[in-house]
Amino acid sequence: VVLLDKPLGLSSNAALQKVRRAYRAIKGGHTGTLDPLATGLLPLCLGEATKFSQMLLDADKAYVARVRLGETTTTGDAEGEILVRSELRPTETDVDAVLPRFLGEIDQVPPMYSALKRDGKPLYEYARQGVELERAARRVSILSLARGPLDGQEFNLSVSCSKGTYIRTLAEDIGAALGCGAHIKALRRTRIGPFRVEDAVCLDVLEQ
Repeated sequence: VVLLDKPLGLSSNAALQKVRRAYRAIKGGHTGTLDPLATGLLPLCLGEATKFSQMLLDADKAYVARVRLGETTTTGDAEGEILVRSELRPTETDVDAVLPRFLGEIDQVPPMYSALKRDGKPLYEYARQGVELERAARRVSILSLARGPLDGQEFNLSVSCSKGTYIRTLAEDIGAALGCGAHIKALRRTRIGPFRVEDAVCLDVLEQ
């Protein structure tokens, strides 16, 4: 099992192929996709360790997201086009008032820009064609939420959550609760189960 600190701009699969080549591994798999925009902990299971991947897929995860208030985008993150801008400027008190609503078990509607499959095709392929499909809400658990200082319209949000949680959707739902909309500018995964990003290796170091 290789604990990779995935760099910005690289898909999880591209990162896996680079590591597989470095180790000359015949088979390999990653445990929980990180978007190209996201960085951080991506455990990669090579060879016989692929049998271990389900345990990591099912594990709780932790993230730090940079949330921007007042703007919604087509993708829920900074890669998308801005849909709506709001003149509302929530305060730290306003944010603190809504965050407890999202603790514990909540229902989330998965985003169209996700790797979930419908009829064998990922949802993001439909989204890129301008097709919006109905998605059933899924029950996820938010174990903890901690807000950093509000700097203008942005703040860091530390999230510990169950598998299957979409942080983009969480940020959008918090923005909706505040009445101003929101998206994430950056996302970093810091933990999966017992593994932490502090113990992960960068791709450059690994390839060297």
